[in-house]
Order: sequence, then structure tokens, then C-alpha cells
Amino acid sequence: MKVFAVNASPMMDKGSTAAILAPFLEGMEEAGAEIHVSYTKKLDIKPCQGEFSCQMKTPGKCFQKDDMQVLLPQLAEADVQVFATPVYVDGMAAPLKNLLDRMVPLGCPSFELRDGHCRHPLRDPKKGVKVVLVSTCGFWELDNFDPLLAHLRAFCRNFDREFAGALLRPHGPVFKAMAEKGAPLSDVIQAAKDAGRQLAADGAMRSETLAVVSRPLISLEDYLRGANQRRLVAKTGATKG
Repeated sequence: MKVFAVNASPMMDKGSTAAILAPFLEGMEEAGAEIHVSYTKKLDIKPCQGEFSCQMKTPGKCFQKDDMQVLLPQLAEADVQVFATPVYVDGMAAPLKNLLDRMVPLGCPSFELRDGHCRHPLRDPKKGVKVVLVSTCGFWELDNFDPLLAHLRAFCRNFDREFAGALLRPHGPVFKAMAEKGAPLSDVIQAAKDAGRQLAADGAMRSETLAVVSRPLISLEDYLRGANQRRLVAKTGATKG
């Protein structure tokens, strides 16, 4: 099983997104998957120009010369595509959206009806490709991921992929800070690892495992109090006496 993961966090392997992505991929690797990780911050990916030469003049190939020339074949060959991103303004980080836009060459210009809806047929489509979302959010509530989930599910419908599920970590900065201080979060890390192992070995992640990844770490009241206090200290330079 080939797994291609894209981490769109500007913090790369140092952020809260990576703190969930890393054990997930580790679990997949332990179950026999071949893992490749790319960071959008290190990639040169130009925005899609929307002129569709990749479908009409040079089928499957964009006229722009950048890192998508290497990434597109790797994405097309992967059995599992993992997209990891923090939530930015109710959606994915811009570099990831840019990368998804540049996947247009994988489609044909014609239309077909798929599940009663107009879609572009894919060029040499690989069947059974699964897509996983890994995401963290600074807000406390789990429903802050809903717009991002809707977007990834729509992407999967358009590209004829199976949305295999999501590892979601609300109040992500608190999670990272608590982990660095040695707080008892081993169940969350283990659940992320177990989810990877389940997907690689069984083809699906268990809902109860994903629920542990997303479990509340502190109460909403404590979260608000702590977050606002940290911002006050950062703004005024105040310290505790």
C-alpha cells in the first residue's frame, strides 16, 4: 500500500497538525504501508490559471513548470492520500487548496453522470483510492471542522475517491502545549497510531478510535479563561507575581 501525505501546516513537523499526523502515519507504516510525506511550505506550486490546456491541448499535463510535475504522478499512484491542514478561516490552509486546484489535469474535459451527478471522468483512474483528512483547529468545538469536511467530501466525489475518515483535533494548540508539558495524552496519540494501523490493515478506521483523537482535553470554560489570559499576557507583557 502506497500512502502519499501532504502536510499544509506552515509549522511543518513542529505544529499541532504534525503531532496527530506523525503517529497516524507511524501506525500505517507499522502495518506495512509505504509512506511519503511532503510539506507544502517546501514546494513550489503555482496557482491554477484556469485555461484548461491540461485537458484540451496537452492532456494530463499543465503548462506550468513547478513541483506539481513530480507530485501529480505520486498522487495518482497512491492507494491512500492523506491531506493534513490546520483550519484557517473555516477551511483548509491556502497552499493545500492550491495543490488540490492543480490536480485538474487528472480529469478529462468531457462529462459523465456518476451517482446521478455531472462529473469529469478521470484519466487512467485508479480504483479504490482512499482519502484521509488530518486537521487541527484553535477553537474548542468539534463542529468548526464541518466546512472543511464538506470540502474534502466534495473533492472525493469529484475525483471518484473514497473518503475514509478524518482525524480531528479541536483546541489543537492546547493539545500541543499539554503534550510538551508531559500531560497524560497518551490515549490520544495511541488512538491516532491505531487509526493508521486499522486503515492499513483493515481498510477502515473505527469510529471509536477517531472519537478518542478528538476527545475534549479541558472544559470550554477553562479553555476560554486560559486562552484569554495568555493573550492578555502577550499583549501587555505582564507576568505572574
